[in-house]
Amino acid sequence: EVQVVESGGGLVQAGGSLRLSCAASGFDFSELAIGWYRQAPGKEREGVSCISSVDGSTYYADSVKGRFTIFSDNAKDTVYLQMNNLKPEDTAVYHCAAETYSYCSGFDYTLFSSWGQGTQVTVSS
Repeated sequence: EVQVVESGGGLVQAGGSLRLSCAASGFDFSELAIGWYRQAPGKEREGVSCISSVDGSTYYADSVKGRFTIFSDNAKDTVYLQMNNLKPEDTAVYHCAAETYSYCSGFDYTLFSSWGQGTQVTVSS
């Protein structure tokens, strides 16, 4: 069973940066797709980004394109989400999710079976 654990959230001013980490275990990392989604109070969950070790595909929501970058460190079985030029509307709990033998084209986090507990990101104006 795949397990994922997030870290790296915090409080930052608008325009600042944070890097989130998602450490995976329990499965061959090279056969995983790992994505991030976020949940803000009073808003629907939003799939943010995804990267697949299966085919190298990536996904970014329009709301974060050009500001967020997803990348992986296969030696550490970890996926990172580098978030730059953060905006108050990026404030949310960020969760990572993993799925085996999956891809990121048309990322749908609801189809991913292993979810983490989340890490809070707060961006002040």
